[in-house]
Amino acid sequence: MADPSLDSTGCALHEPYALRVLGDEMEPEFPDGCIIIIEPTDRGPSPSYVFVEVEGVRWFRQYQRDDSGRERLVALNPRYPEIDLTGLEWSVLGVIIQRNIRRRIKHYDYSKPSSGASRAAPGNLAAP
Repeated sequence: MADPSLDSTGCALHEPYALRVLGDEMEPEFPDGCIIIIEPTDRGPSPSYVFVEVEGVRWFRQYQRDDSGRERLVALNPRYPEIDLTGLEWSVLGVIIQRNIRRRIKHYDYSKPSSGASRAAPGNLAAP
């Protein structure tokens, strides 16, 4: 009998995985071509960098929830519009816990208040 915690490749479904960022939507923090490590989870604090699925499309954005409860996804590059999540079907697939730019590694830790940029998805993503 197959182990339900493994996908068809034998990889654990709950283990962090790497993707390559394609595009400039999340620059300057996540430039085109950098590698990000995603920790699978179904939630992300505000603010946090998340890999999400909205209405069947996957995005890499910063998740923000304001004091009134309004939730949105924000591209760091101001040339791209934010995505208001009100009334949309969406789910968090994981949070970004690390970025690698030419062997320079930065960790993101969301356990600390307002750390949205220190550890713990379209900003188009592709497997490295």
